[in-house]
Parts: sequence; structure tokens; C-alpha cells
Amino acid sequence: MAHEEPTKSTPTTKLLIRNIGLILSGDLAHPILDADAVVAINGKISALGKEKDLDTTAATTTIDANGSTLAPGLIDSHVHPVAGDWTPRQNQTGWIDSCLHGGVTTMISAGEVHTPGRPRDVVGLKAMAITAQRSFAALRPSGVKVHGGAPVIEHGMIEEDFKSLADAGVRLLGEVGLGSVKDGETARQMVAWARKYGIQSTIHTGGPSIPGSSLIDKDIVLAADADVIGHINGGHTALPDDQITALCEQSQRGLEIVHNGNERAALLTLRLAKELKNLDRVILGTDAPAGSGVQPLGIIRLIAMLSSLGDVPAEIAFCFATGNTAKLRKLDCGIIETGRAADFVFLDYAQHSAGKTLLESVRLGDLPGIGMTIIDGVVRSERSRNTPPATKLPKVI
Repeated sequence: MAHEEPTKSTPTTKLLIRNIGLILSGDLAHPILDADAVVAINGKISALGKEKDLDTTAATTTIDANGSTLAPGLIDSHVHPVAGDWTPRQNQTGWIDSCLHGGVTTMISAGEVHTPGRPRDVVGLKAMAITAQRSFAALRPSGVKVHGGAPVIEHGMIEEDFKSLADAGVRLLGEVGLGSVKDGETARQMVAWARKYGIQSTIHTGGPSIPGSSLIDKDIVLAADADVIGHINGGHTALPDDQITALCEQSQRGLEIVHNGNERAALLTLRLAKELKNLDRVILGTDAPAGSGVQPLGIIRLIAMLSSLGDVPAEIAFCFATGNTAKLRKLDCGIIETGRAADFVFLDYAQHSAGKTLLESVRLGDLPGIGMTIIDGVVRSERSRNTPPATKLPKVI
């Protein structure tokens, strides 16, 4: 989403975050930063380092982190939104706001597939995608950035349809395989047309998710060559181990692990990515709302599960839900570095956790407590209503 530049009538905003105990960068190459303060001007990170070395004057908002951990706002790479903060899948309102309280500041639509009466004709599906793109560009539920407008491809689409979608601002395809296009050859052609015009693609992987959907096996996934292998651990039903292995070994596309999938298959994917030295391909989503509901803590639970059972340092697991996704999805958030969006989550180890630091507690499988979220330099939520209470909490001065 475009960031609105300040005009002459828009006053400059300056955010200072000080007294940070630990900064997780979101970048696999350097997951922990040697810094205790961050400055953001007009919603963009302008400086970070030791507070004594930074220009901290004239801050319009100052936050004392109180020794807690600062991380990039979490990114959910796989959601199915419909209309604002309501989902007909569970007839639930406020689900995006609940996810904000789970540390998620950005969401990527994998298709507005739960829209009642979803059109399957080319004119209708394009109109719905453009409407969703426009709607979520104009409305940020609780401040969360929802990248919406992801059409599900259907037979009858031609190259010009993808060009017109791109010209209208559509940048995503919904899960390939959820519409009538289920064969690798047709999918590959349409994915290539989408890529030509700057539209990124995700493919459904595994067994049917709901009645009416179909099995998409590794041969179709490899043939389609979508940018993201969506829910490689199944959504909900995973492919056999040998097919997951083949996808990890024979493709270089993104490996998306979702909360709604098979946890054993998720751990297999992580192990294969480690062995192949491809951890940069691993990204996380929830695949919510779905039959299993909405999981406000789905991303943070995946981080804890993959770290504790998948034997990866917690600071690396956080990268799966931040910098890895930002790089693959071409987003300006997800990494704490100058020039990027000032989207943050404050965390600390939960009260009475066996782990006595944030990283240790996550490595032991405990969920951290979330103390605050910030999007574009603006405080969007304070102490989370959904996580266990954090030991240390930030405070707006």
C-alpha cells in the first residue's frame, strides 16, 4: 500500500522508541541488532542505534520500551478476507483486530474466496478483485495493512485479462486451484501472464480444503510454477512426505507454512529447508478464516512451534514471519532498517514462563506476551487482550 507523504498542511511526526532491551531485525543475515533506540519520521524508520548517538530531539511521540523486545510487525502471508473486518466463513466481526493483538500488522490475501455467491465468470471475478483491492486500500481495519484483491483464475481468462487487472492495481492472484483451473499446463500459462504484468501468484497445495475444492499434488504445483507454494503443509490435508520433499528440492519458490495445516508436515518442510540451506524460502500464514476458525495468535504460535520443535533459534523463526515474507512479497515492512515502514511489535517473555528471556521462552515453546503494536509510526494497540501477560511492558511517555 502506498504511504501518504506529508504535505505542507500535514505536520511532521517523529517517533522515538528508547530503552529497548533487544531488537529483532527480521533479517536472516543479521537477526539481532546492536541497538537500543529507533527513530521514525512520518511513518518511516529514519535512524536506529544507541540512543546517545541519535538525534532524539523534537519527538512528537516517545515510547519507553522498558527493556522489552522490539520486532518488526508480523506478516500473515495467507488470509481469506471478504469485507472489512467481517468474515462470513465464521460470521465473525473484529477478526483482523484480534490478529493485531497477536502482533500481525500486515496481511496478504490468498483470495476473497468466501464471498457469498463469489462470481466465477471472467467479468465478475475481475470486478470482485478490483473492488476488494480498492476496498482494502481505502480501509485499514484497526490500522492493519490488508493487501487484498486476489482473483481466483478460471478457464476462459486470456492475457489481456491479467494486463487489465494489473492496470487496475491488482497485484495478487488467489490460490491457483480453487477455481476451475486445476491442470498444470493451463495454470502455468496464466501464472506466467500474471508474472509478466507484476501480479504475484500462490498455489493451493494438498487435499481439498472445503467441499468443491480439489487435490493439488506436487506435479501440478511444479508445473504451475507459482511464486509461492501455498500451505505446503496442507490446508488442511498435507501431501505425502515424498511429494513435500520433491517440492522443496525441485522448486526454488516460497515455502509457505500455515497454522491451519499439518504440523508434522510443517516440521518436515522446515527440516528440508535447513538441509537445503533454503531457510530464506520459508514464510508463514494462518490460512484463516477457515473451517477451524480465526486464530488471532496463529503466527506467533507457528513461530514458537517451529523454534521449539524444529530446532531453530527463536530470532531466526521470527524472520519467517517478517523479513522473509517482506522480501518475497516485495513489501516495505518486515525488517527494522532505515527507509522501511515503522511497523513494530513489542514483546517479552510471558509471566512465569520457564524461559527467562524472550528468546529462551519461545525456544521452549511458550508464547510471548505482546505489549504494543505500531503501524506506520502510530500506536495501534497496547497490552494484548489475547496473549499471556508480558513480564515487561512498553509505555507511551
